[in-house]
Amino acid sequence: MIETLPERVNANAWLVHRGRFVDTQCLIDVGETPWLMQIQAGRITSLQRGPFVMPRWTFALRASSETWSAFWEEHPAPGFHDLMAMIKSRALRLEGDQHPFMANLLYFKEVLAAARRGAAPDQRTSQSASGTSQSASGTSQSASGTSQSISDRAAQGGVEATVRRSRLPEFEPVVGGYLNLELLGAPHRLYVEQAGQGIPLLCLHTAGADTRQYRALMNDPEILERFRVIAFDMPWHGKSSPPAGWQQSEYRLTSADYVAMILSVCDALALDKPVVMGCSIGGRIVLNLALECPDRFRALIGLQSGAHVDPYYDLQWLHRPDVHGGEVCAGIISGLVGPSAPEADRAETLWHYMQGGPGVFKGDLYFYKIDGDLRGRVQEIDTTRCPLYLLSGEYDYSCTPDDTRDLARRIAGANATIMPGIGHFPMSEDPEGFLTHLRPVLEQID
Repeated sequence: MIETLPERVNANAWLVHRGRFVDTQCLIDVGETPWLMQIQAGRITSLQRGPFVMPRWTFALRASSETWSAFWEEHPAPGFHDLMAMIKSRALRLEGDQHPFMANLLYFKEVLAAARRGAAPDQRTSQSASGTSQSASGTSQSASGTSQSISDRAAQGGVEATVRRSRLPEFEPVVGGYLNLELLGAPHRLYVEQAGQGIPLLCLHTAGADTRQYRALMNDPEILERFRVIAFDMPWHGKSSPPAGWQQSEYRLTSADYVAMILSVCDALALDKPVVMGCSIGGRIVLNLALECPDRFRALIGLQSGAHVDPYYDLQWLHRPDVHGGEVCAGIISGLVGPSAPEADRAETLWHYMQGGPGVFKGDLYFYKIDGDLRGRVQEIDTTRCPLYLLSGEYDYSCTPDDTRDLARRIAGANATIMPGIGHFPMSEDPEGFLTHLRPVLEQID
């Protein structure tokens, strides 16, 4: 499969454009067979099969032939669908100078995935050496060679795509505004969005992102009839600026601050026994709420909830002056999106991460990977005081399905659902697929 890489990568003008600043030589070990790949300005100019005598390379990717074969399947199994997933499971080793790999992570993920069975050279452009983009008509061509317009492709993107297709000016039911309050001992101007009526449903976004992740939930008429859906951008995130003096400090989220923030927002909005639903770091903090103040809530919903995640890459890559923070953050999380997610929703999920402030994603992960370890406490959660629902995606290799199943085993009365085909960002990567799993939970709560 690897021998197809030069043809497939070089024919993909968009991929070449993404790697236009990449000039490096890397070694790829497929079992006992080494391959030396030379890349110049995003194009593979040479791919040689070893053995070699004293080869020169910048970084190396080493895995068994079975691992690469699983990665190059047309529909890879969970854990083999992404380079970082294989690095976490230690099926793949990254050696040498990591800088060119991490600084261009999205590019290298797409380069190696280009060898997958069923993949074909991208024909969206003229494939000229200049790499000129497609015409203003916006037409493109899928891997199968079928002509497809941008509006047709957007039709696969759920609620957001529906909005794009509409030719009529129309406001969504979502209302946003700034809430001025004292938070963590300092005045804050917190951006809050809400829609609907009825039972308060407070939604917590993932690390490094913002309330846009819940756009589908806030546009679902059935849910809005019975639930007042509320979401806020945490300080430093989205439209919520950091507090005054931020430039003299390093952002770092802790469990205590996170709980205090949620309770302060509930008090400021006078929410009576709200349901709280959070994803990723939000899925972790609902466990803290269940432990520390369960009687304040009608129910808790943890998306991608686990008691702990060990770091599996150097977090310093997320905030360095020699690496584009947005690009590397999107590269890190790209494989956490399920491979069958609608392309428009997948791209928007990555875009949220490309827009994060410097060091914000890294600061959130301090809570997620270091400060927020609950492995010794989750068995104390009493679901008779507050029901707990756990929903996790099949393709999440950060908080894995096994992590969620372990929680369900250790917490008496917890309800767990594994969502097929979905990854770490269910509400934004596959809105319609996610809502099919969420609606029955909301029915029970109602």
